[in-house]
Amino acid sequence: MPDVPEKQIKRLRALIQEAETSLAAANELLIGLVGDDDTVVASVREENLGKVIEGVFDGQTMVGSDGKNYPVPANYASKSKLVQGDILKLTIADDGAFLYKQIGPIPRKQVVGTLKLENGHYFVDVNTKQYRVLLASVTYFKAKPGDQVSVNVPEDDSTAEWAALEAAL
Repeated sequence: MPDVPEKQIKRLRALIQEAETSLAAANELLIGLVGDDDTVVASVREENLGKVIEGVFDGQTMVGSDGKNYPVPANYASKSKLVQGDILKLTIADDGAFLYKQIGPIPRKQVVGTLKLENGHYFVDVNTKQYRVLLASVTYFKAKPGDQVSVNVPEDDSTAEWAALEAAL
């Protein structure tokens, strides 16, 4: 067996654990929705959907088709690996809850860079360009300034200021 760095082995074990946890949660949710007999239980009725707005993710918020900015939870943006320019749908329920869904991912590319911390903000330095990344992503991957990281950026990144952290290397 070739020498495999311990860091990669730990990362693979963590990814497997995350996948197992996600599968267990998904199975539990499915059983809660359809039960053991595969009969679908309607949990959300049409009249409870409220207002629906589509917009573009700008790296931190969704700029709605109505011109307003809507806060996108950093944990959702981080976990979903949203890239600046992705199209989102926001449903504002009658009880005021915000429910986001990515409906139009833009073409993206993956690049590698160095994580930096400047003035309280995290950046990834890729060649001569810097992209901001969300703190939630940095803490999730337990990345530290100076670490090599992989990020997703728009395929046409000429105007992109933000990147989605894919992995700490």
